[in-house]
Amino acid sequence: MNNPERNEAVEAVEVLIRYIEKCNSSLREGLQNTPERVIESFDEIFSGYSDDANEILDSTFNSEGYDGIVLLRDIEFQSTCEHHLQPFTGRGHVAYIPVDRIVGISKLARLLDMHSKRLQNQERITHSVANDIESILKPLGCAVIIEAQHGCMKCRGVKKQNSVMTTSSMRGVFFEKSEARSELLQLIRSEPVRG
Repeated sequence: MNNPERNEAVEAVEVLIRYIEKCNSSLREGLQNTPERVIESFDEIFSGYSDDANEILDSTFNSEGYDGIVLLRDIEFQSTCEHHLQPFTGRGHVAYIPVDRIVGISKLARLLDMHSKRLQNQERITHSVANDIESILKPLGCAVIIEAQHGCMKCRGVKKQNSVMTTSSMRGVFFEKSEARSELLQLIRSEPVRG
């Protein structure tokens, strides 16, 4: 199947490789199939553009009166910085307090993946995940905390290898009540159960 847009993308990657290698002739053997492989990897890395939060959070269940914190913590993620096209990786903690409905727990990880698999900044991911949970699930409150290390800080610029950026978005009772925030932070810091 001939896809003109994909062909242009492959050609653009080849131009970038020629720029990096300072090469005007044919690509050397190890790079000949690299442009196509890069575009294939982009299809996976940036697959979040084809996902929809409403579909991800559509699978809910009766909460059966449960009104405590639901927390999925230490969700690993990878994203790409929109400023330098460098990777940033870390973990997210996503929590909400249900009213009537609970969502399948894997959906919280999928929601974080959806937003991460786009050209991003960490603040936008944090804000967007919280927005989706708040508007779709309509909980008493939701909270998103993301901790990540950024390639653009590690391999260029200031070259700080161990710095971790933390962002948070607190909504509803997590924003309004310090007791709810404190309980959430205590749950995040507690020792995980290993099975």
